[in-house]
Amino acid sequence: QVQLGESGGGLVQAGGALRLSCAASGLTFSTMGWFRQAPGKEREFVAFIRMNSGSTNYADSVKGRFTISRDKTKNTVYLQMNSLKPEDTAVYSCAASTTYCTTSRCFRPEVYDYWGQGTQVTVSS
Repeated sequence: QVQLGESGGGLVQAGGALRLSCAASGLTFSTMGWFRQAPGKEREFVAFIRMNSGSTNYADSVKGRFTISRDKTKNTVYLQMNSLKPEDTAVYSCAASTTYCTTSRCFRPEVYDYWGQGTQVTVSS
């Protein structure tokens, strides 16, 4: 049974930091990513990482503030979020793809086969 378990969300003041974790079990994935969805808005790509090479890609809105990383031995992906802003408030979900996706496609949620339940991140001003 494939499972993605997220943790690390919470409430933080603007300028603060949080670290999200996503532990995957049941399969080995090619690419894992983070997406977020704020109330009344569409799901938005945040970052992805290729599990073998470790190469990463970020949305412009988080570039320079967020860092995605992985621990292959634990099949776990992390999202370190620094300099948080109120507009970062959303439910953050990790996603995993068993097949390779090109860089232009890895931004799309439909590429990912499995999703976590989501974790709330709230940034107060």
